[in-house]
Amino acid sequence: MGKTIAVGSGKGGTGKTTTVAAVASCLAALGHKTLCIDFDAGLKNLDLALCMADFTVADYCDVLSGRLSLMEACHEHPRMPNLFFLSAPTVYGPEETVAEAAEAMFNEIRGEFDYCFVDSPSGIGDGFMFAHMCADMSIIVTIGELPAIRDAQSTAVAARNLGVRELRLLVNRVQQSNYKRLQTTIDDVIDSVGAQLIGVVREDMSVSQSLNDGTPLVLYYKRLAAYDFLDVARRITGEDIPLRRVKS
Repeated sequence: MGKTIAVGSGKGGTGKTTTVAAVASCLAALGHKTLCIDFDAGLKNLDLALCMADFTVADYCDVLSGRLSLMEACHEHPRMPNLFFLSAPTVYGPEETVAEAAEAMFNEIRGEFDYCFVDSPSGIGDGFMFAHMCADMSIIVTIGELPAIRDAQSTAVAARNLGVRELRLLVNRVQQSNYKRLQTTIDDVIDSVGAQLIGVVREDMSVSQSLNDGTPLVLYYKRLAAYDFLDVARRITGEDIPLRRVKS
């Protein structure tokens, strides 16, 4: 059976959607059949992060309503075998999601895919709840700024209250100067959020460059963030990958 991983953040700007696209792409490159679902109805951007804006027509509502089967609604990435995408609707609200239909959809996903990543809306509202209600793992993405760290702590509590069994922390866009200025460390962030660390991703201009070029980050050559996201993907599969040392 496959594994469903919801990725959330307390606030926007942490790189949550980029994380979903990058880690899922790495898992696909490692040979794992991987699905990404955008659950941020109305503010969807995962198609852009995956470089699939021109290849998506159906959305998860088509599956929930029975208009399309799961595999009819999903679209495989044109350049990356094993990577699939299911879009969010433009105006559909999470309060309209039928829990029984969503549970049936995720059960089918577990049978079809090795991994499924759900891009949760920022914050801990209804969208966050529905993105996490069938999750086996939650990855909380934060950056080294005090408001983001505090919001990540609240997000971790909310995920636990929803019964998510595995909770992990990803510290994104790490720059040595930021932590030195704030007189804090990665360990301080871990202690504040209260979740096991799954990865530290260094600040890297190639992340935005890959988006502008329409090229998945994992296909860029020798980029810092791409290596960091690949480490995260390998840890998710169960490999014992030591954390890269980032001075802070």
